[in-house]
Amino acid sequence: MKENNKNKRENKKGSSKKEAKSKVKTKPKQNPNTKKKKKKWKKVLLIILLLLLVAGGVFAYKVYKNGGGLTGILATAVGHDENTKKNLEEFKCLVLGISTDEEGALLTDTIMVASYNPNTQKATLLSIPRDTYTGTNPAKATAYQKINSIYSRKQNPQDVLDAVNDITGLNLKYYVIVKTEGFIKLVDAIGGITFDVPIDMDYDDTSQDLHIHLKAGEQKLDGDKAEQLVRFRHNNDGTSYPEEYGDNDLGRMRTQREFIMAVIKQTAKVENIFKMGQILDVAEENVITNVDFNAIKDYIPYAVEFNTDNLLTATLPGETSNKNDAGTWVFIYDKKQTAELIQELFYDRDKAEEEIDTGNTTTDTTNSTNATSSTTAVSTKSKSEVKLEVINGTGSSSNLQQAVTALKKAGYNVTRTGTTNTTAKTVVMNKKNIGDAVLEGIEQTLDAGIIEYSQSSSSKVDVTVILGRDYNN
Repeated sequence: MKENNKNKRENKKGSSKKEAKSKVKTKPKQNPNTKKKKKKWKKVLLIILLLLLVAGGVFAYKVYKNGGGLTGILATAVGHDENTKKNLEEFKCLVLGISTDEEGALLTDTIMVASYNPNTQKATLLSIPRDTYTGTNPAKATAYQKINSIYSRKQNPQDVLDAVNDITGLNLKYYVIVKTEGFIKLVDAIGGITFDVPIDMDYDDTSQDLHIHLKAGEQKLDGDKAEQLVRFRHNNDGTSYPEEYGDNDLGRMRTQREFIMAVIKQTAKVENIFKMGQILDVAEENVITNVDFNAIKDYIPYAVEFNTDNLLTATLPGETSNKNDAGTWVFIYDKKQTAELIQELFYDRDKAEEEIDTGNTTTDTTNSTNATSSTTAVSTKSKSEVKLEVINGTGSSSNLQQAVTALKKAGYNVTRTGTTNTTAKTVVMNKKNIGDAVLEGIEQTLDAGIIEYSQSSSSKVDVTVILGRDYNN
């Protein structure tokens, strides 16, 4: 019995093994051609991988040689090498901002000369007052001889370009005309601009359908509010910017320059690169220019990392007058001071900035490329000899005392102080052609401020500092 059971178990095991063996599938023999194909694809993939690694390495090396970072990537992407930037000249152009009133008449609200040097990463904005007289006899001046009427009458950008070249001697070749609609759309396209509005603004002009209602203080401005800001001159009650800021048109030009600085700074963000298509569409519809995009695109990779601290701003020197037969208010620019300012901003700037901060910067050379052929002497005064005026626009008297103490401790000669309405930005105003080293030393001492050129032969001080809310923040 036991033996029978044992036999049954053995038979059962044997059958189980047979069943298991029957379930195991034997591998079919592989076709030799299939093996060769797999090996071939492996080699192809390996070659592709190696090529990608080499290409990536070459691209990375080119990016490095082109300066690295975003600039290096963009420069490499458009085919630049390390010599491309060296061969780029300083780009200069005339910028006009135009609008239309209810009757369809063109208004020229903004006239500026802009420059950018990709090799030094320096830029300049020179404002030209709208009322600048372009004739030859101020005693016979009329409204038609103001520079802002030239484009309105003929709508020929070259005429305005010729007038600006006559005034500055810069021999500008390019112009960029921005319509108000385009300005509004550009600001909206980049998501608005954060800006510290310097004063309360309250103005209405039904003939232009222009209504300006802004409160002072930092805020994000959309396109509509940005237009209000840059077109404001004075309030309905006749009040304007404080005199120290630059009232009426001078104040407007200063605000325009500071707003452009904010636009440059906030547009040159990495995230806005993805909006470039939308920005270019806005430009195509609302910008009139003779600039060839194929030429300007070479500057873009270097401009994206531009620091607005390297932007100098200035206003054409001169004074307003109505001493003419028609009693028309016009701005008479000072030819001598204008020639000196142009030399300082566009020809001697880099040399002046290389000087040590003792203030002993003597520049008395004639630049042969300057159409005015002027010789400009930068003041040799040291910082202890420069007469410095400090105007408090911070709203706090303690800030004025703190600034004066810091400047005196640093060796500057503060001869006058005063107070003005609260303003947003600290400005160092060069009134007597003081060397840049002294001005930059003031900036560094205060840890705030932008340099502006506002030359005045009648000024009792060499430099005026207007403290803004950005001081000591």
